[in-house]
Amino acid sequence: MTTSAHTARARSFNAAAAQYAANRPSYPPALFDAIEELAGRRLAGSRTVDVGAGTGIATALLTARGADVIAVEPGDGMAAQFRRTLPGVPLLRGDGNALPLADASADFLTYAQAWHWTDPARSVPEAMRVLRPGGALALWWNTDAADVPWIAEQSERVRRYFGGEHGSKQGGGGTRGDAAFGGAVLRPDHTHRVVRWSRTVPVDTHLANIGSHSIFLLLGEEGTSTFLAEERGHLLATFPDGLVEEVYDVVLIVATRP
Repeated sequence: MTTSAHTARARSFNAAAAQYAANRPSYPPALFDAIEELAGRRLAGSRTVDVGAGTGIATALLTARGADVIAVEPGDGMAAQFRRTLPGVPLLRGDGNALPLADASADFLTYAQAWHWTDPARSVPEAMRVLRPGGALALWWNTDAADVPWIAEQSERVRRYFGGEHGSKQGGGGTRGDAAFGGAVLRPDHTHRVVRWSRTVPVDTHLANIGSHSIFLLLGEEGTSTFLAEERGHLLATFPDGLVEEVYDVVLIVATRP
């Protein structure tokens, strides 16, 4: 993906922030258990910075877990939606390549669906700068469970519709666990975990979730509507009651500052 295309996909969410907030999946409690286990410290009472916070999906869960959260978000539309959803949580404007935070000021840095929009050559040293000694960098992504037949078939339809390397609705593409620190001069020691979970939603919510991904946002309403209309038929053949079981593998990476 070219730099300009990557930037365009990153910015595409601002015009669809409400759609994103209403339809994107959340994260399971087991994910936060895994973060604490791999980090060797609890979220409760920690100073946690949620970077690329978007509309606040992860921020709300971190806050409920007892963390003292500061959010960082670069996008105007996403930040506006965040403030409507979580008016009591401090929100700073910025991104992971240049964090607007003091040295050694955070116990956790978290990136939910956001690390792949950063440049690891810059975001890794920034994370290590902002973390306190023993602090943890936690990165995670909801990824489609490719071993579930209907999900594999849908992914293939997306690839055919868009073609080649562009045919992934996941913004980073590929196996993020293998490439998360690519380009960084010093790659931090890290551990890896996959957490499976699912949610059952109406077919309209599932289709709106698909449409909130950057690859569809850039396509425009006409092209997106054509795909989603066809996809509705495929889904109702599999889920005639109109309730779709979305199955996710959350890919989690935790790196600790020495």
